[in-house]
Amino acid sequence: METVHGTIETPVFMNVGTSAAIRGGVSAEDLKELGCQVELSNTYHLHIRPGDGIIKGLGGLHKFMNWDRPILTDSGGFQVFSLAKLRKIKEEGVTFASHIDGKRIFMGPEESMQIQSNLGSTIAMAFDECIENPAEYRYVKNSIERTTRWLHRCKAEMARLNSLPGTVNPHQMLFGINQGSTYDDLRIAHMEQIAELDLDGYAIGGLAVGEAAEDMYHVIETVEPYMPANKPRYLMGVGTPQNILEAVHRGVDFFDCVMPSRNARHGNLFTWEGKLTILNNRFLSDNRPISKSCGCPACKNHSRAYIRHLLKADEMLGMRLCVMHNLYFYNDLMQKIRDALDGDYFESFYQKYVNKLAERVDD
Repeated sequence: METVHGTIETPVFMNVGTSAAIRGGVSAEDLKELGCQVELSNTYHLHIRPGDGIIKGLGGLHKFMNWDRPILTDSGGFQVFSLAKLRKIKEEGVTFASHIDGKRIFMGPEESMQIQSNLGSTIAMAFDECIENPAEYRYVKNSIERTTRWLHRCKAEMARLNSLPGTVNPHQMLFGINQGSTYDDLRIAHMEQIAELDLDGYAIGGLAVGEAAEDMYHVIETVEPYMPANKPRYLMGVGTPQNILEAVHRGVDFFDCVMPSRNARHGNLFTWEGKLTILNNRFLSDNRPISKSCGCPACKNHSRAYIRHLLKADEMLGMRLCVMHNLYFYNDLMQKIRDALDGDYFESFYQKYVNKLAERVDD
């Protein structure tokens, strides 16, 4: 995928820096060493703090965090519906209370586009309602109809903003989001409607929120035939290495998830041999790297015993090394997936690793 901030090779995993940073003390310079192609930041959080106007005044998000590769910004919709305890949805948008100080905030399609334009991200996500699973059929139907109307407004507002002098990124792209809970007919109908808008990419939203993995895979299989074949497909908020392999097998191109960094901060690590909990006592004097097949900075320079000690001693370096390892693994996983697709051996790669990566490391 060609963008104003460089080419994105897909399938790709976007490293999640919600507030313009990866939790765990990982910098933009580190991300390049770890093989990150796309960084993801969140509209809601950056609007709350430090303020999108502040970031625009500093030259936009790329300059703010010193990252010259692509950035995708989430619309803020998911956070509005997941963090805000009090909210009121109307046709115009959503009024909600900030999770920081309780301040009343209004966000609709135009406001979300304006915030993302101020940030100057490479790809902006449309503002939608992230529907809980399970949800009543009639509610879902009404919600996705409103989300479609919001998408039309997002597209019009982005076109207006991109045409203005002084816009941080006048080449900003827009991805639409498919919703519909777990109802096949609603998912298909909504995808057909938004595909007509000829956007830069399309996401499947409202998954990885507690439903069974089989239900998620079923939704992907249901929606995928109706997604434009020449546009990127993005599965939002997913997931485990196994989830990613299954989704690529079903035609997905873009992924994001806080799992690799969040798990790492608690000592739960991903390797080509399976999952490893480094806080286990058996690693107390283990002089081996986290994984002998990994080329990350942690594995090249430190032992399991040392990293376990750092975490036990609450030393920040331990968390940083674990986060770097997991992000490197995810980016390496995507590179190997791309290599397998290019080499026409993805099926055998998928069969070899789809279950192995979910197993626990015994040694």
